[in-house]
Amino acid sequence: MSPKFTRREFLKISGIGVAGLAIGGKALEAIVSESEWPQADALPLVGPNTPGNLEVSPTYCEICFWKCAGWVYKVDGKPWKIVGHKDDPNCNGRLCPRGTGGIGAYTDNERLKYPLMRKVVRGKQQFVQVTWEEALDFIAENMKKIADKYGPESMALFTHGSGSRFFEPLFKAFGSDTIAEPSYAQCRGPREEGFRLTFGEGIGSPERIDIPNARCIVLIGSHIGENMLNSQVQEFSDAVARGATIITVDPRYSTAASKSKYWLPIRPGTDLALLLAWINVMIQENLYDKEYVEKYTYGFDKLKKFIQPYTPEWAYPITTIKPHIIRQTAREMAMQKPATLIHPGRHVTWYGNDTQRERALAILVALLGSWGRRGGYYYPNKARVPKYPLPPFPEPRWTWKDLTLDQYPLARKAPTNVLRDVTLQGDNATHPIKGWMVNATNLLMTLPEPQKTIDAIQKLDFIAVIDIIPSEITGWADVVLPECTYLERYDDLRISQGKMPTIALRAPAFPPRWESKPSWWMAKQLAHRLGLDKWFPWNDIEEYLDYRLKQVGLSLAELKKKGVVRLPEQKTPIYFEEGIQPRFRTPTGKIELYSTVMEAAGFDPLPTYEHPEEPPEGYYRLIYGRAPMHSFSRTTNNPLLYQLMKENEVWVHPTVAQLHGIKNGEYVILENQDGARSNKIRVKVTERIRHDCVYMVHGFGHWDRRLKRAYKKGASTAKLITKVKTDPVMGGTGLRTNFVTFRKVKKLTA
Repeated sequence: MSPKFTRREFLKISGIGVAGLAIGGKALEAIVSESEWPQADALPLVGPNTPGNLEVSPTYCEICFWKCAGWVYKVDGKPWKIVGHKDDPNCNGRLCPRGTGGIGAYTDNERLKYPLMRKVVRGKQQFVQVTWEEALDFIAENMKKIADKYGPESMALFTHGSGSRFFEPLFKAFGSDTIAEPSYAQCRGPREEGFRLTFGEGIGSPERIDIPNARCIVLIGSHIGENMLNSQVQEFSDAVARGATIITVDPRYSTAASKSKYWLPIRPGTDLALLLAWINVMIQENLYDKEYVEKYTYGFDKLKKFIQPYTPEWAYPITTIKPHIIRQTAREMAMQKPATLIHPGRHVTWYGNDTQRERALAILVALLGSWGRRGGYYYPNKARVPKYPLPPFPEPRWTWKDLTLDQYPLARKAPTNVLRDVTLQGDNATHPIKGWMVNATNLLMTLPEPQKTIDAIQKLDFIAVIDIIPSEITGWADVVLPECTYLERYDDLRISQGKMPTIALRAPAFPPRWESKPSWWMAKQLAHRLGLDKWFPWNDIEEYLDYRLKQVGLSLAELKKKGVVRLPEQKTPIYFEEGIQPRFRTPTGKIELYSTVMEAAGFDPLPTYEHPEEPPEGYYRLIYGRAPMHSFSRTTNNPLLYQLMKENEVWVHPTVAQLHGIKNGEYVILENQDGARSNKIRVKVTERIRHDCVYMVHGFGHWDRRLKRAYKKGASTAKLITKVKTDPVMGGTGLRTNFVTFRKVKKLTA
């Protein structure tokens, strides 16, 4: 039976079973310079200079969502290196620093090793190592108890990554559609909804942007070169080399800004004002694509009347971008239309008006005639591989939509924060959420307001966490399941969108270390215990994969040799000029400059500007981003990637540093407007950032001691984000709404 706790305590996971397989140091010695072995071809070759008994296995990366395909090399059974697959359009044969550091995820000896359960031993809660059978029985028992008492819908899944392919159907078969991925409400949801409201469909991933043919590229808070979206970084570098005009809008002089013809150091929070001013110039100066607008759009006359007050002169005191620069950059865009690419961004949950900001960006794309055109946005191809046949899922009595319809009527996926907040209501909720399964997402670093997440956990009857490393969320679990890394498992086929339909395979290069298991195995085992076997009818993952591949004339054995297969016979035209019949899945059947859906839902059909809250005296807006070698908090403890960047730093303008008596290289503590404090963080005094904001890389400052490398290294943005402005359209959490000041650290150490 499930133990009853009056309140869950945060528990440390000790080094249970440290006598298990520990190859860390020796394995790292096997990793040698890539220059000592030739770059892999489509199928890596083994030649006379092979350093020992060399084997290769196909994979696609799980370090970030780009999922680049590659080959895993091992020598005498030990890990050596990972290289990119030349036939993969996501990487073109070259991996980023994170991808090449993927071996560190496998060799990390601080991984979760065994199933653990929270038990009371001598009056004290602690984790106890258990068998897989006991852990899985315990989860199934608690899921059944929640279903019997509240209904299966009261069991919620928070999920991320490849394991979602198996845990989501498990929950739907169980009768719950209470499923959320943080990538929607904490990352890219506003752009998907903004573009869908305008063009009838979203952007998808990888983004459907035609960088290779773009003559002008506009980046608005998109840090190409630092976010390391692999193929985009390569294409952007080529664009710079061929002389494409780059316009970067960013309060910080980023890597991309350094390659730009125009850097617009905008006041944070005023991006929508700049977009409206650009639209004003396009229309007032007749720079837009008239034929395209007349043929494909709805509501231009309303937009033309609406946009008249939003002049560059109006925008100047708001954005601090001078009117002549606004006009000049608008003319540069128009000069290269339709091959002007305005990047939609990726992480776009900033200020709470994010769907409207993305709507303005989409309207500008339409005025330039860039949607469906070469050098703009193309219609992507995606391999058509039939799914494994399954019976229909049962119809739940209520879904996540019943939790959001009144608040966020245009949300198309469940906002993670909404499920958390409903959980916080406990039994008072109309539709209570009483159990969580958390797969591969550290909610305490992912969701804003971490104390609310902890308080919500206290309202639960049960929480299970599946992860590879002992992240902060695992310390609050009733049961912890150790997942093996992507180098030790099969996963479902990678079928990414792009210009050419492709299929990539991930196969295990090594046996799982300790007692870790793949997510497909966990889901199938739980399905059996829950009486849901008919939704997992295959015997194992190899049978599942082979069935799917045979539907398109391939086999698992063949794909294990090739790694990536292109399907040219499935390729369709990607531009209007190639014969694509324009289609817009909107109520009017056209590109909606004036959104009829927004109007019907009670929102402004054209994006109106709202000025963001200003920082208190002596405080500065906190903005954040990514580093090329890390995928947020998932990799800061990776033994290889940690060596590339051990801590983050806070960028501070020289005038601000002087005002606060801060010197370059010293440590400070950041304190936000609500009194929340960070760990100490090193200061970088630089003119590459505006005076009214500070910048830091997200993902550092872990407060869980079990992550020995990452523990208290740098500062956590999650701890400083205690105030959120929620997007009323789709529920996304505006995270750049917090302000910080500086507190000195005594006895500073380097």
